[in-house]
Amino acid sequence: MLETLDNILDILTLSVAAIGAISLLVGGIGILTIMTIAVTECTNEIGLLRALGSTRRQISLLFLGEALALSALGGIVGLILGAGAAVIVNWAIPALPTRLSLDYIVLAELVAGSIGLAAGVFPARRAAGLDPVEALRAE
Repeated sequence: MLETLDNILDILTLSVAAIGAISLLVGGIGILTIMTIAVTECTNEIGLLRALGSTRRQISLLFLGEALALSALGGIVGLILGAGAAVIVNWAIPALPTRLSLDYIVLAELVAGSIGLAAGVFPARRAAGLDPVEALRAE
């Protein structure tokens, strides 16, 4: 009976991991979309920054920082919701052991930040590659 329960818990763990992976992929695509729109909307500002002497690296780091901030904020909101769910489960079913591990909290935030950075690379490179004169002309 314990072996069957262990198999069920293994399958449940795999299912939750698969759902988490899909959520991370969707979040990465969402950040990529938001950052691409931000580059399009801020074309004039990017042109102005480039005309005033900002380097391509500075522009790229600006957009990578924004992507990192978005993903970090999303990770924090996810951690708060997950901790809240753990508290509710612990309150509803006291016999079920639920605990928050600092190692997993840090790992979750690092993964969220990494996905944000990965999703922000393409828009940041696109923003850094804009021609200042053409960017200032854009509407």
